[in-house]
Amino acid sequence: MTTRPLVVGVDLGGTKTSAAVVSVGGDVGPIVTLPTPAAVGPDAVLDTVARAVAGAVRAALATPASADAGPAGRARLAGVGIGTAGAVDARAGVIVSATSTFRDWVGTDLRAGVRDRLGDVVVEVRNDVDAHALGEAWVGAAASASTFLMVAAGTGIGGAVVVDGRLRTGAHHVGGEMGHVPAPGAEGLLCPCGRTGHLEALAAGPAIHRGYLARGGSAEVADTRAVFQRARAGDPRALAAIDAAASGLARGVAGIVTTLDPELVVLGGGLVDAGPLWWDRFEATLRAELIDVLAGVPVVPAAAGQAAALLGAASAVFAGPHDI
Repeated sequence: MTTRPLVVGVDLGGTKTSAAVVSVGGDVGPIVTLPTPAAVGPDAVLDTVARAVAGAVRAALATPASADAGPAGRARLAGVGIGTAGAVDARAGVIVSATSTFRDWVGTDLRAGVRDRLGDVVVEVRNDVDAHALGEAWVGAAASASTFLMVAAGTGIGGAVVVDGRLRTGAHHVGGEMGHVPAPGAEGLLCPCGRTGHLEALAAGPAIHRGYLARGGSAEVADTRAVFQRARAGDPRALAAIDAAASGLARGVAGIVTTLDPELVVLGGGLVDAGPLWWDRFEATLRAELIDVLAGVPVVPAAAGQAAALLGAASAVFAGPHDI
């Protein structure tokens, strides 16, 4: 009887952990999602990852159309790819830098911790935005590009750099972490990393809400989503807060585009989904800041959907360590 190896992709975020079996052809099985106990500590998070992986395998085996799983008893877990918050030493599978969202996350050995819980399986670990970029490169918006910049704009600001088809994470494993680039307009604004003046403090979703309130906006507006609602109704304070965030991010991206000279820029994250109010200002500012030879660089929304990080994390298992 032939045994089919299963590979599971995991998207490990501060709020939730998702996992699914991913086929070598890029098909995604049923997605299992659990709350992430980020504030409890690494052991609790690793236990959650193991439960999510086991649940994803069970769900895939229970799906008749699962090409990779086959009938029960003919499949085994062979590999787990994890896209996680925090900067990652991908060769070691260890977290080297993180914000306070995850308690005691720095120094966590995800590879060893997952193998302790799941047995002798291949475990590949990537930063979450790096995993998203790998997913877009495999089956998404960057499938035809060999060199591109991935930008994630949502609760935080992140990025990933792919050059000649490979992630470039740098000597200290933080390549592409554009959220911590010093940014004009962010002076005095506190970044989640604990320093002030960084791009994330100016341009991330929560920064839009803070910017609205700082401009005298109504305290009854509870969050960034509500700021966008006010902006669509013509509230000048809401429009100004969105403009400042989108323009600030665009200037930061313009600097990286000028340095990298990518074939295209892929934008993902919740702010991208907010529509023209944000996108149009971002793109107009980016075009205005770039030199003429770069001004036409394509800027496209991410296309791999909610499973992008799962796909990218799993692709790291299929590719093996030579992709880093």
